[in-house]
Amino acid sequence: MNPSARHGACGATGVDAKYRLSTGFPWGTLTANAASCPVLGFVAQGVTDGSLGHQQYLWPATGFCGALSAWSTFSCELLTMTSARRTAVAGRYLLTTLAVGLVGAFAGASVANTVF
Repeated sequence: MNPSARHGACGATGVDAKYRLSTGFPWGTLTANAASCPVLGFVAQGVTDGSLGHQQYLWPATGFCGALSAWSTFSCELLTMTSARRTAVAGRYLLTTLAVGLVGAFAGASVANTVF
């Protein structure tokens, strides 16, 4: 498959997954972001230790995860919550998203270390 077509296919898969996860507010965004972090951690670790090449990183990272993750939506949701003076909810959402994302990324990197 042509590299651009493969990248597009990964992006289309990520967008479809994000659409299917958008069942609630803000759980759809949190779930989409949380799902992309282990994949990003895995491929980033694979590139860092030399087990994966640059092209093998681009397709899942910028294609699938770039289309799946919703960091701009996350930012807008935080702004909306804060503007509506729902600061406690916004704070919990912020901390939960960061914690889940970091744990996911480190878990993905740990799996990569085991696999590679």
